[in-house]
Amino acid sequence: MSFPESSRATQGLVIDEQLIFERPPGACSGASLPEAGVPESDPAGEIPEEYLRGEIEGMPCLYEPEVVRHFVRLSQLNWSLDTGFYPLGSCTMKYNPKSSEAAARLPGFAHVHPLLAEEKTQGALELMWRLERALAEITGFEAVTLQPAAGAHGELTGMLIIRAAHVAKGKPRHKVLVPDSAHGTNPATSAFAGFSVVELKSGPHGYLEPETVAAAMDEDVAGIMLTNPNTLGIFESNIAKIAKIVHAKGGYVYGDGANLNALLGRARPGDLGVDVMHMNLHKTFATPHGGGGPGAGPVGVVKELEPFLPAPVVIKDGERYRLQFDRPQSIGRMRTFWGNFGVLVRAWAYIRELGPQGLKAVSDLAVLNANYVRALLEEAYHLPYETASLHEVVLSDKKQKEHGVTTMDIAKRLIDHGFHPPTIYFPLIVGGALMIEPTETESKANVEAFAAAMKSIAQEAKEAPEAVKAAPTRAYRERLDEVKAARKPVLRWKPLGEV
Repeated sequence: MSFPESSRATQGLVIDEQLIFERPPGACSGASLPEAGVPESDPAGEIPEEYLRGEIEGMPCLYEPEVVRHFVRLSQLNWSLDTGFYPLGSCTMKYNPKSSEAAARLPGFAHVHPLLAEEKTQGALELMWRLERALAEITGFEAVTLQPAAGAHGELTGMLIIRAAHVAKGKPRHKVLVPDSAHGTNPATSAFAGFSVVELKSGPHGYLEPETVAAAMDEDVAGIMLTNPNTLGIFESNIAKIAKIVHAKGGYVYGDGANLNALLGRARPGDLGVDVMHMNLHKTFATPHGGGGPGAGPVGVVKELEPFLPAPVVIKDGERYRLQFDRPQSIGRMRTFWGNFGVLVRAWAYIRELGPQGLKAVSDLAVLNANYVRALLEEAYHLPYETASLHEVVLSDKKQKEHGVTTMDIAKRLIDHGFHPPTIYFPLIVGGALMIEPTETESKANVEAFAAAMKSIAQEAKEAPEAVKAAPTRAYRERLDEVKAARKPVLRWKPLGEV
């Protein structure tokens, strides 16, 4: 039996080229600069010699067309949300609407500087004030800060708020409870904030049992970090009972809101007993995912924790908006200036465009797509938990391993079918995990095409496993030696003969 790859796979013209520093050196430039308009001077006479850079040995010679073509080719080798389906579970890689991009590029937003006088930034301050209140209403919290630059940064902000609240009571605490189904950043954040981490095991249905929390909860526990829905895509159905147990011993409930895109319009974490929570705007409100660039991880808190929010906060004073710096109990500033403003504009535009019913539809479609994937693939792949899925579904390679095919092989073979692989080997509590999150932005046809590719690979694993293990064969590069790449990475350029 033959297993044809999808027509979506790599087929077009792929131009290989030398690395930049493999090109011949020379003195040339692809840039022309206008006349300076002032007399030229020798830098050696103006700048101390130790700060001057000499000629760079081996600097390649490149003209403008070569520079442009180099970076365009690199972009064509990269996979992006504008290229195709990106089913990374937990990361939530979904298409970003261009309408939000247009709003962020409006001159009044794009060119504003945070150090301008408040009378010249009223529009920006009003947008931030309104976004804070929209997020507070959506999540059920008293107040929100927009300062954190990403989800993990929001986690740190939330845990520092919890620590400050206990210190203010005169009773510092030292432990944080973290389930094994939490995001990997949760234990790292707790440790970075100065707490020791106590891991809690999930129950047989994939969610945390109240008895497990009660056994671990004592008066030295500052709180619990709970991802809900968790990294199995399963709703923590005991959240209200768990919150009561933690609150009874004076602890706080930290909600990892990275998966808020499964709850919009259906449940508000603040109503379920959560005290503080970060929100990944890229995962729920369709802003760029970062990739080294700006992100945003706003944090919402209950009324008791509002005094500890990072300063400054935006307040409305009559008909004007201003920054309030005088906050004695604040944990302080968490970043330069007041937040990644361009990302905040995108989120506000997205919320305003969709409105309450549209946001609810986001969650409905995200859950529908994930369950459609589950229904299409649960016979071909092992389903570790029978509990209902929400926005993502976790499968495993248990059935394929019987034929010597692993999760890594499946992921590589998906590339030959023209699909970016899902998250693999996470969460850690599922061996050989395949974590799939289609998000609400994918059509029924795209979900079905992905599922068809996965089914084809499952069948191929039975009848021609060596073909799967050899993948990818149609990508720009065939399978790399990932062990060698991890153990002996090439971190700096050397002439070809020395590599």
